[in-house]
Amino acid sequence: MPMGPRTGTPSVPRLPGGLDARSAAILREIVEQYVETGEPVGSRTLSRKLPIALSPATIRNVMADLTDAGLVFAPHTSAGRLPTERGLRLFVDGLLQFGELSEDERETISAALGASGRSLEDTLAEAGTMLSGLSSAAGLVLAPKSEGPVKHIEFVPLGPGRALVVLVSADGHVENRVIETPAGLPPSALQEAGNFLNARLAGRTLAELRGVVAEEMAADRSALDDLAAGVVEAGLGTWTGEGRGGSLIIRGQARLLADVTEIERLESIQRLFERLETEETILRLLELAEHSEGVRIFIGAESGLFGASGVAMVVAPARNAANRIVGAIGVIGPTRINYGRIIPVVDYTARVIGRLLG
Repeated sequence: MPMGPRTGTPSVPRLPGGLDARSAAILREIVEQYVETGEPVGSRTLSRKLPIALSPATIRNVMADLTDAGLVFAPHTSAGRLPTERGLRLFVDGLLQFGELSEDERETISAALGASGRSLEDTLAEAGTMLSGLSSAAGLVLAPKSEGPVKHIEFVPLGPGRALVVLVSADGHVENRVIETPAGLPPSALQEAGNFLNARLAGRTLAELRGVVAEEMAADRSALDDLAAGVVEAGLGTWTGEGRGGSLIIRGQARLLADVTEIERLESIQRLFERLETEETILRLLELAEHSEGVRIFIGAESGLFGASGVAMVVAPARNAANRIVGAIGVIGPTRINYGRIIPVVDYTARVIGRLLG
C-alpha cells in the first residue's frame, strides 16, 4: 500500500476503521513492543506503558476484543498478545508514525553512495549493504536493464546458414548475437536488412524499433523481399524479452535467519532465498515499483512475490529526473522490522539511487 508523503511533515496518525481510541492505543503499543522485543505483551506491561490510564482488567477486555477481530493473538499458552499480519497491516495503514531523516543522515547516505572511483555495480552493492545495516534486514537493490536508443545494427555473414547480428547502442555499448539464416541467402539480403533497420532507428529504442517494423510489415508497406524480411525478424527476435529484467543485488540475507529457531520457519526462509534469485521475482519487483508513487509496504504474501508468512518488504521506486523508473530499492525482513525508521531511509535512498542511475 502507498505509505504517506515522500516529503513534508511526519504523517498524522489516524484511527483505522472500527477501532476506538482506546483499542487503537493498545494495538499500537502491542505492535511497538513486538517490533522492539519480539515478545508477547501482557496487560500489566501495557498498563504501565500506555499514554492513557487503564486498569489491567480493562486492557484484558480490549485485548480480547482485538483477538476476536483477528488483530492480535496469544502464542501458545501465553497471557500476552502478538499482532497478526492483519493487525500489522492496520497499524501500518493507520497508526504508524514516521518522520523525515535528519540532514546529517541524508548527508551520510549521499556520501556513502556518491563516492567517486567506484563502478555502478559497486555503488548499488553499497546501497544494499547500507540498507541492510540500517534496517537489520536484507537490503534489495534492483537495477533494470537499460534499453536506450540504438545507434547502429549490422548483419555479418558467418558461413552457410549463420550470421552475426551486431547492435551498437547510443552510449557505445556493443552486443552480438548469432542467428540462423536460410540456406543460400545472398550477402545482399543481409545488407538490405541492415539498411532497412538503420533507416528507421532515428533515436529509437529496440522496443520502439520492433513496433515500427512490425507495423510496416503487417501493413505490407516494407520494400524488403522475403529473404531480407526473414533476416530482419530473426535479428530483432534474438533480443525479444530483454530490457525488462535486470540485476537484483541482495545484501544481508543472514539477518533473516537471526531469530529463526523452528525448522518450518528455516525452510520457509530458504525457499524465500531461492525465490529471490528468479527472473520472475525481478520482473515482479520492477512491476511493483512501476505502480508505486512512493514507499510501499507488503506484509506476508501481499506482494504476490512470496508465500511466506512472517516476512515484510518495504520497497520504493528509484526515478530519474524525468520521473522514469530506473530501479527499485527496498528491504525484506521479519514482520517486526522497525517500519517507522525504515520507511524514510528507503525513501531517501531510492531518490539518491534514482539520481545516480539517471
